[in-house]
Amino acid sequence: MRIGLLTQWYDPEPGPAALPGALARGLVARGHEVKVVTGFPNYPTGQVAPGYRIRPRMVEQIDGVDVTRVALYPSHDDSVRSRITNYGSFGASAALLGVRQAFAGIDAMWVNYSPVTVAAPMLAQSWFRRTPNVVHVLDLWPDTLTATGFAGSGIGSRAAVAGLNGLCNAMYRAGSKVAYVSPGVGERLRERGVPESKLAYAPLWANESLFAPRERQTERGYGVTEHDRVLLYAGTLGRAQGLEPLVRAAAQLRDSNLVCLVAGSGTEEHRLRELADELDATNVRFLGRLAPAEMPALMAAADVHYVSLNDDPLARITMPSKLQATLAAGGAVIGMLSGDAANVVVDSGAGWVCRSDDIEGLAGVLAKFVAESPAAVVARGAAGRAYYEAHFSLALGVERIESLLAEAAGVSS
Repeated sequence: MRIGLLTQWYDPEPGPAALPGALARGLVARGHEVKVVTGFPNYPTGQVAPGYRIRPRMVEQIDGVDVTRVALYPSHDDSVRSRITNYGSFGASAALLGVRQAFAGIDAMWVNYSPVTVAAPMLAQSWFRRTPNVVHVLDLWPDTLTATGFAGSGIGSRAAVAGLNGLCNAMYRAGSKVAYVSPGVGERLRERGVPESKLAYAPLWANESLFAPRERQTERGYGVTEHDRVLLYAGTLGRAQGLEPLVRAAAQLRDSNLVCLVAGSGTEEHRLRELADELDATNVRFLGRLAPAEMPALMAAADVHYVSLNDDPLARITMPSKLQATLAAGGAVIGMLSGDAANVVVDSGAGWVCRSDDIEGLAGVLAKFVAESPAAVVARGAAGRAYYEAHFSLALGVERIESLLAEAAGVSS
C-alpha cells in the first residue's frame, strides 16, 4: 500500500515522539511505500533540533521514508498560550502545506491523535480526498488537558473543553477505524458513542533500538556503588507523573542502601529538588536531562525502574510509554499506578505496585525491593520482557496497524 503517517512528532525527536518513526520503518520493511507529514523537530526542549530551521515546508528522506515537515511554533514550556500556539500552528500548516501535496494518491492514512489539533489536516484529507484512515488515540483528549492542569476551571476554559470534545467527535466520525492503546480508553470511547465496528485495541510499542536487555557494566557510574540498590526514574518531571511521593517515600529509607536516580527535567523539577533538600533525602540524586544515547547505560545501571502517574481519573486508563520501554529493556518495575497500567505490572510479574499518592504504601514497596535478592529482581525483569514480546512488541504493533490500514482501505494485508 501507499501509506501516509500524520503526526506532529517524529524522528529525530526522542522518547514517545520516536515511536511513529519506528512504525514507519516497520511498514517500509513490510513492503509499503510510506510518506510522513510532521513538524520541525523541537521536542522536548522547545528548541529546534540541530540541522533544521523553521521554514514553511521541507522534504527529506529518512530510512526510506519520504518526510514532509511543515512550519510550527516551537515550544514545550508550561505556558498555555505557547502550547496552544505550538499545537495549532502545526495543525494549520499541515492542512495547508502538508497533506495536500504529500498525501496525494495514498491508499490509507494513520493519524497520531495527539494533540487534537491534528484534526485539521486529518479532516481535510478525509473530506476532500475521501482517504480511509486509522485514528490512533494515544492520548485521550480533552481529558489530558485536565490531567496536566492546562484546562483551567473558568467559563472560557469549560467552553474550550466543550469545543475540543466536538472536534474529537468529528475525528471519530471521520475515522474509518479508531484504535486505542489501553482497555480503559476503549471503554471511554464506547461511552462517547464510537461504534464498536470502528474500535480496535492497538497498544504502543517501545523504541527497541534503545530499549532492549543489556548487560551491566562493571562500573555502574552515577556515583553508585556495587552495594547500592538502585531505583531509576527517567522522563518528564511534570504534574502528571506525580513524583512527589517518591521523594517523600525515599526519604524514609535514607539510612538503607536505596539510591534513587532521577533523570530528566520538567515543570516540577525545581520543586522536587527543593523538597528533597527539605526532607534531607540524600538518597535521591537528580541527574538532569541526559541525551537519549545515554539511556541504555543508565537503565542497565538500575536494579528497578519507577513508573508513576498522579491520581487524576485519567491515570486509571493511561498506559505510559515508559512502562513498555521498561519492559522491553528487561527491567523490573515499581509502579505507583492504578487501573490498566497497574494491571500490566501485576499480570507480567515484572514488579510491585501501590496506589497513586499512597506514600506509606510506596515506602513499604521500596523496603520490599531493598530486601529482595538481586537474582529475584532480575527474574522479575525477565518476566516483564517476555510479557512485552507477547503483547507490546514493535513487530506486533506494525502488524496490527498494517491490518487496520488494509481493512480501512479495503485491500488484503
